[in-house]
Amino acid sequence: MKTQYVTSCSIGGLHKLAYKQWGDADNPDVLICSHGLTRNKHDFDVLAQKLSAKRRVICFDLPGRGESDWLVNKMAYDYNQYTVDALMIIARAGVEKVDWLGTSMGGLLGMALASLPDSPIKKLIINDVGPHIPKESLKRIADYVGQQPTFDTADELGRYIRTVYAGFGKLSEKQWNNMLTHGQRTLSSGQFTLNYDPDISKVFMDKPLEDLNLWPVWNAITQATLVIKGEDSDLLLAETAEKMTTTGPKAELITIENTAHAPALMNDTDINLVEDWLQSNNR
Repeated sequence: MKTQYVTSCSIGGLHKLAYKQWGDADNPDVLICSHGLTRNKHDFDVLAQKLSAKRRVICFDLPGRGESDWLVNKMAYDYNQYTVDALMIIARAGVEKVDWLGTSMGGLLGMALASLPDSPIKKLIINDVGPHIPKESLKRIADYVGQQPTFDTADELGRYIRTVYAGFGKLSEKQWNNMLTHGQRTLSSGQFTLNYDPDISKVFMDKPLEDLNLWPVWNAITQATLVIKGEDSDLLLAETAEKMTTTGPKAELITIENTAHAPALMNDTDINLVEDWLQSNNR
């Protein structure tokens, strides 16, 4: 599957966004997948391949991640910029409405898009994130995202990845290796590190961390919505997830056992849950 690019813009100039498209390029039924804070489009490889039998699936790298350009102005790594980038990907899809599946940060981006008047989002799937995030969880993320340790070998980096992303749940050796293959970059020293711009952390590192409250955004959403929660997640608390089923779009809630933050959605059982929900809400 060949990587394609579309040009977007920020206050620092132009940048390219990388994306991959699965399925029939003329299929008007489009699902866009958006990754978490430090991740990339390849997290959805297995899901995209399976779901593309009935729809077109587009997975993209936000700026500063994967194969997309890093931003010149590091303070532009925020949701205003990500919204512009998401709309560029949606425009490239060539359809008026798309379904959206977002993990963690990608889920918050989906919420922001879905809450807009005349939103291009038709159906929304949010993977392990919600309108309330406790500051303790944000601190845990902040503690590692801006610090990129280096390793002498890819195997050492692979062991680190398994530790940092242990919350993804039980993955096969092939899936862990795929995360390593697409989640690494080689420095000029020959050492290995994670494949994202460490400066993506600047926007939220330069201010005191507080609980994130996005309930007004949530309450503006009217689309059919599915919330997926990792059973042991510290980012999407049980009380937040339950409240999401009775407020705003009154989402359907699915809890994935033996996962924390965030369910990888790489096994057949979890992917089938997504497929069944999309099909049952095909309106």
